[in-house]
Amino acid sequence: MSTQPRITGNRKKLAMAVAVVSILFLWQVAAWMLPDFLMPDVWTVFARLIEEIPSADFRAELAGSLTRLGFGYGAALLLGIGFGLIGGVLFFFREVLKSAIIILQSIPSIAWVPLFLILMGFGNLPIIVVVALAAFFPAALSVMNATESVLKVHVSAARVMGASRLALLRRVYLPAVMPELITGAQLAFGNAWRALISAEMLIGFGQGLGRALAYAGETADMVGVMTNILVIAILATLIDLVLLENLKRRVLRYQYV
Repeated sequence: MSTQPRITGNRKKLAMAVAVVSILFLWQVAAWMLPDFLMPDVWTVFARLIEEIPSADFRAELAGSLTRLGFGYGAALLLGIGFGLIGGVLFFFREVLKSAIIILQSIPSIAWVPLFLILMGFGNLPIIVVVALAAFFPAALSVMNATESVLKVHVSAARVMGASRLALLRRVYLPAVMPELITGAQLAFGNAWRALISAEMLIGFGQGLGRALAYAGETADMVGVMTNILVIAILATLIDLVLLENLKRRVLRYQYV
């Protein structure tokens, strides 16, 4: 078996390690140059994080953010994949949806928060909707773009054999767009995560990582600010590079053989 995938994986791990060390080093340099109340050093922040991990408040903040992310991101993937596949067999629908996405995705996700607050009131729902909206666009667009590259001969052969539109979606389009679908899901996660933290900071409802970050800033607790930023970065990296990347490898296993 070829050793190329293993070498590539080792290089990725090395690149990630270098990136992490570089970020921590620049952070520490900034802490040396600035007063403690403006920029705490790396060790102080890590010590605060170790103290907070066992606390009930930290677990509540983590659970609140992950729950909102799960509902919003999950809904976005289901709708994005569904609408994207439908666009594969309905040309006019695809063009209309693609045009709408091009227009709407230019609006920052956080700009929708005031509207959703007025329509839905304070609570989890407006945050979940903002997250879903942010993740929907890349998910749907990646699937629709992938459907355009499906070989026409495969579609024609399926139609000659009497395949319905539903069968075309399930047996022709879905397997063909799977690589782009997984990539779109990773892009959608990045959008969803940023929208989640921003919405929690702005709305300030319940417990969540974004709300904890905003509160630390309001109270001028710079150690708390950097601790929350660190948690947000670590969690996003774990979800993206561990959970989603492993899922990608399992779904697209034939590409890594």
